[in-house]
Amino acid sequence: MTTGGTTSAKQRSRPQARQSPERRWHNDPRAERFSSEHPARRVVVGITGATGAIFGIRVLEQLGDLGVETHVCISHWGERNIEHETGRRASDVRALASAAYPAGDLAAIPSSGSFRTDGMVIAPCSMRTVAAIASGLSDNLITRCADVALKESRKLILMTRETPLNEIHLTNMLKLAQMGVTIMPPVPAFYNHPQTIDDVVDHIVGRALDQLGLDSPAVRRWSGELLRHRPLQTPVDQAR
Repeated sequence: MTTGGTTSAKQRSRPQARQSPERRWHNDPRAERFSSEHPARRVVVGITGATGAIFGIRVLEQLGDLGVETHVCISHWGERNIEHETGRRASDVRALASAAYPAGDLAAIPSSGSFRTDGMVIAPCSMRTVAAIASGLSDNLITRCADVALKESRKLILMTRETPLNEIHLTNMLKLAQMGVTIMPPVPAFYNHPQTIDDVVDHIVGRALDQLGLDSPAVRRWSGELLRHRPLQTPVDQAR
């Protein structure tokens, strides 16, 4: 209590509560400055606990190379998989983004539809996350940002990772596709003759960025060279 504007000795000696790491992230000036800014391009990135953490990392790297402002949220098991599958620290991956937020921080800037973005990519996207989004369950920042993308009619791209797929998985993905969500499993292409795993990953990620209207130099696009070297002999309607 205070008397006549004087603070009691007990009150003066009381230690201040420590901020949790999650709250410090939210108060990081690097994140706060975005509330009143709208750059040329801005994308939210979610990384969940499905296998394929490298896809989320390369999404951040390619967006950074293109000068796109990125806001990332990594789930707990997404962080564990980053370390297990790539040997990189989750903190290093967060540093690739313009701003990073804890999965439990539902007060973070991207949780509001008033924070304008060009869309969201979840890579990799677990079936648990697919189910939550399809059910309208905003139980963490990743699913909340996905819900925001849907309600604001923004682009939402899910790089879904599971195999084989059961009826529940397929039903949830169909439901989302009917709502305009891009369902994009990271299926490799071979017409571009990839030489390394990085070639495969870069091409898949670049094709995902195509969905946002971004032209990644990592994509080796089909040029029709097969037809030029060997003229088509089979009628088109019987080619397959």
